[in-house]
Amino acid sequence: MSQTKDSSIKDIAAIDLGSNSFHMVVAKVVDQDLQLVSRHKQRVRLASGLDAQHNLDNASIERGLECLAMFAERLQGFEPENVRIAATHTLRIANNTHIFLQRARDVLPFAIEVIPGEEEARLIYSGVAHTQTESNSKLVVDIGGGSTELIIGKAFDPVLLNSTQMGCVSYTAKFFANGKLSTKNFSKAILSAQQRLEALSVRYKKQGWEVALGSSGTVKAIKEVLIGLGYEDGLITYKRLYKLIDILCDFALIEDINLVGLTEERKPVFAAGVAILTAIFESLKISEMHFSTGALREGLLYEMEQGFQRSDIRMRTTENLAAKHFVDLDHAAKVRGQAVEFLNQIHEPLNLKKKSDLFSLLEWGALLHEVGLSISYQAFHKHSSYILAHTNMPGFNSEQQRILATLARFQRKSLKLQELPEFSLFKNRQILALIRILRLAIIVNGQRNEELLPLKLTIIDDVWTMSCEQERWLEQNRLLFADLQTEQHYWQAVGWQLRFD
Repeated sequence: MSQTKDSSIKDIAAIDLGSNSFHMVVAKVVDQDLQLVSRHKQRVRLASGLDAQHNLDNASIERGLECLAMFAERLQGFEPENVRIAATHTLRIANNTHIFLQRARDVLPFAIEVIPGEEEARLIYSGVAHTQTESNSKLVVDIGGGSTELIIGKAFDPVLLNSTQMGCVSYTAKFFANGKLSTKNFSKAILSAQQRLEALSVRYKKQGWEVALGSSGTVKAIKEVLIGLGYEDGLITYKRLYKLIDILCDFALIEDINLVGLTEERKPVFAAGVAILTAIFESLKISEMHFSTGALREGLLYEMEQGFQRSDIRMRTTENLAAKHFVDLDHAAKVRGQAVEFLNQIHEPLNLKKKSDLFSLLEWGALLHEVGLSISYQAFHKHSSYILAHTNMPGFNSEQQRILATLARFQRKSLKLQELPEFSLFKNRQILALIRILRLAIIVNGQRNEELLPLKLTIIDDVWTMSCEQERWLEQNRLLFADLQTEQHYWQAVGWQLRFD
């Protein structure tokens, strides 16, 4: 489908690379209205290809790539900014995810974001909240192939969210590997899920909710089976779940299951999904649950629509984190301003587009580079990096968060480039350029309260030169000169060239 020329109408698409299935939804944005055009689903069974060392086997990678190739046909003519692809639990934990992502680039010309569990939960809630607007306070449950997300929110904002590593694929392998549908196997699975939920159930019950909603394939399958059993309202209740377990145990083996409403592709993981949902009902004391058509991919869609700016969410996240760690915001703003000014001066030789997400990442990295000072001045760059790597940051995918942590880690002291992590959405040379820019922006703001000099940064043959309109600027700013000379030595140690005149 080609993009329409009417600026008020555009086609957008969201893809969810789940542990069991890959989903794509295509929509049309007409002014501020979002109209769903088509849905596409392919069972890929990615999680079943994980070995004991958390490596994806080649067969599962090939299944995933084959599905992406089909999706690519539907997305011909789409602009990169109008397609968002989110990878969830299995690609979060696989050691060789980078291989899948590298091969996916040859099949699908759009960036794939591996998102943290909490970000997945937030997006799921957004998708449900925008499609189920009847109630104000909601509990949303999404049981995937490898993880389960639990969110309580009000209107469009999540209040409590959690992602826990239990899913219908992983639980099938753990508790139903022999294919037997016994009361004993169900009891073990339910108890295991209850143990995982034990630490968070008190907070969820204390928060409370008006209506419980289940999203995605597991809850949808349970609803369809209940309708097939004669419960025409499709409502999921505690008693109906235990009735369903009794019926399933009558089949003895998973391969023997024959229930109206249950598809062949869902059958292998259905029992584990029922066990997990039963444990959630038990732990949170849920009386009844409705099915919601909205989920992660709808959350991705709504954030792409102009009225739901993702950048606003990330800026709010950044500001909240800065406030939490008592960041000197005046200083951080000066560093950010200088860093952006430098990047604007040299973005062309770096081959960076002005609309690139790297501009925003540099800004957020500058604002947050000193969060580690709340722990200790000594090695604060390492503290900052740790905080940014392990804090829940709504709006940021895993790689964006890793970039912020990397900028913080390499903001000062010697450049141990062998510790630079791997990136898939961006090239290492781009991240290294941001590191250089941030370091220089921090150095020229070293005196904090002084007025900024009118500095200019240029690059010729990979030689970075800092100059100033003010004559004898280095003689008149001896401390800055000393800091720049120290920085010059750090650069020389890794083969970089820095000059100033």
